[in-house]
Amino acid sequence: MMRRLFPHPWLSLLLLALWLLLNNAASVGHWLLGVLLAWAIGMRIGSRLWLSPVRLRRPGLALRLALHVAADIVMANIHVAWLVLRPSGRLRPAFVEVPLEPGHEIGLAALISIVSLSPGTLCADLSDDRRCLLIHVLDLDDERGLIARIKARYEAPLLEIFVCSTS
Repeated sequence: MMRRLFPHPWLSLLLLALWLLLNNAASVGHWLLGVLLAWAIGMRIGSRLWLSPVRLRRPGLALRLALHVAADIVMANIHVAWLVLRPSGRLRPAFVEVPLEPGHEIGLAALISIVSLSPGTLCADLSDDRRCLLIHVLDLDDERGLIARIKARYEAPLLEIFVCSTS
């Protein structure tokens, strides 16, 4: 019954939270309107967004990943500022192909967002078969290390967090 009313509960909760944050109010009217919008958008649009239903398997790991990403973004900001402000430094920009494991499209979208949100890196292309991600790096010193870090620190947890469910 609940699955039919809220086919994408995480999307609905996210939309409700965003509605309340954007309105900067938590009155009963905003809650009711937010629930109505979250339900309607989840029912109508959410079903078209995903090819397969998503199930969050390990919420604790998702929280740990979010903390890692936040820390990595802060460190990347400091590193990029140092690269730009140092007087005699030369940048070594490069494109790197990162091979990907097949997973849920939400996990793939999260990986692309994580890489693009980190200063100094940007996702430039995704192969048609979704098995290779082309990343532009502002200053590359170790290509294999970068690939290993992306796969271990971001891709592996995302593969554990997002699971395709057919029910």
